[in-house]
Amino acid sequence: MEKSLLIVSFFELEVGPETSVRVPVPRVLIDPECPVHVRAFDDYIEVKLSLLLPVDHPLVSGFDLSEPEEKPGSDTCFPFSVNYEIKKLSAMEEVHFYCRSCSTKLTKGIRLFNEMPSVDWQDVADNWFGTCCCSFGGISEKLVREFAKSYSCTTGVCLITGASVIICKEDLIGCEFPEPKGDQTCDSQVNSAEMTVLSSCSVEENIGVKPSNEVVEKMINGDSSTCIPLKLEDEDKVKSLASEANGHIRNHKNGCCTNNHSERFSEEKEDEMNIELLDKQKIFLKGCLGDAFMLRHSNLSKDVKWIEFLCPKCSSRIGSYPCSSDNAPLDDGVRLYKHRITTCLPVHGLNDIFRDYTLEKMFSRQLLEAAQDELSFRTVVRDIHTKSPLSQIVLLNPNAWSYNGCSMHDMEPVAKIIMYPAVKLLFSANIKDMELETRKVEEWVTKNQADEVFMLPSQVTELITNLEMSNDMLPPSHMLLQGFYMSSLKR
Repeated sequence: MEKSLLIVSFFELEVGPETSVRVPVPRVLIDPECPVHVRAFDDYIEVKLSLLLPVDHPLVSGFDLSEPEEKPGSDTCFPFSVNYEIKKLSAMEEVHFYCRSCSTKLTKGIRLFNEMPSVDWQDVADNWFGTCCCSFGGISEKLVREFAKSYSCTTGVCLITGASVIICKEDLIGCEFPEPKGDQTCDSQVNSAEMTVLSSCSVEENIGVKPSNEVVEKMINGDSSTCIPLKLEDEDKVKSLASEANGHIRNHKNGCCTNNHSERFSEEKEDEMNIELLDKQKIFLKGCLGDAFMLRHSNLSKDVKWIEFLCPKCSSRIGSYPCSSDNAPLDDGVRLYKHRITTCLPVHGLNDIFRDYTLEKMFSRQLLEAAQDELSFRTVVRDIHTKSPLSQIVLLNPNAWSYNGCSMHDMEPVAKIIMYPAVKLLFSANIKDMELETRKVEEWVTKNQADEVFMLPSQVTELITNLEMSNDMLPPSHMLLQGFYMSSLKR
């Protein structure tokens, strides 16, 4: 246990004396009753040892208590929790965000933290209220319209997503943005005390696919953990929605809700309702903006472009924000990516909530979530601006464990080796002697029904650099497989 070394000895006939290699091994429990399997290949030696317990077993993680945050099986080895971060940040008296590269203070003091509204808020409204044959089907459009009217970031409030924190532009220090043009000006000072709680809405019957009661209750009651609160002028609108809902239910019970007896919600009526919206608010009807770390087709809009946000001192890319034709933040908010910022100084200190975030961990987490949702293990990463393919990825093993950075030539006892969970994958990109051909990529997407995600080009470039570094650690015979490079990402 003190040395944690595996000694591999071998010799070649008629060549010379025996050769020994001391290989550092993570502190895991090996089953001594099982045989050791060894195979020699042209460019590497493969040794397989049987474990007595899994790497992430609590007993194994208890071998070293000096740095519990780095133990296998600890919370940092698994997807980060937004709720946990909100709880930790809210417990602080006041939070400032700093650039991880140069330690520059980026924001004023923030005291309120909420979860970013679900990117599927429009689908939730449709699924809850349904697309019924009668006029009640229009209630989802009404709800979406009120959502768009109230959609803006609030001074003094930080919205948190899985990959970023969203800060109102007024809370950023030393940053200037273009002024919105014309009627696009929107007051970011939303007084939460003026939010009307839609608790009088009562829907007893579900039409269509019903989300969880908790999700709908939060959506209706204005809970920011599910959707941004609806800013209504008075409660008459709320009562009207509730009245339509209950009337629709009675019609269904009486059997008179048919195409012949009621009028569907027309496109003309929807256009009439949207006249009240500002130009930039109308864009929100086409989908939630998200944080642009990894967008899907449903969150893209031809009317929205993403601009990278740079640190005002060192000019490192630390975030992004959506805009329209005037280059002003569309919802008055800037997305600061967690792997680029810190919540305290020094950087990576014990009180830094985001110290364990890296680009590859954030990407692998969302990649696995997308694979689970879309039931696809193949993904093409596209440029968020041009929509051209930048990389192809094929998942091999999402539950691997790995380690690196230790020399095998040091004859002294090695320092402890920390294992980390990893995702094994294949990837292709415009690197080395390979070039992505758009036509072949499109055929690959169609043939394999591959998932598609959209990212900023600078993020994809950094991601591919990480994949290349991991690929360089493999034996030459493992580097390339069927036209793809083999690699891994921390998760």
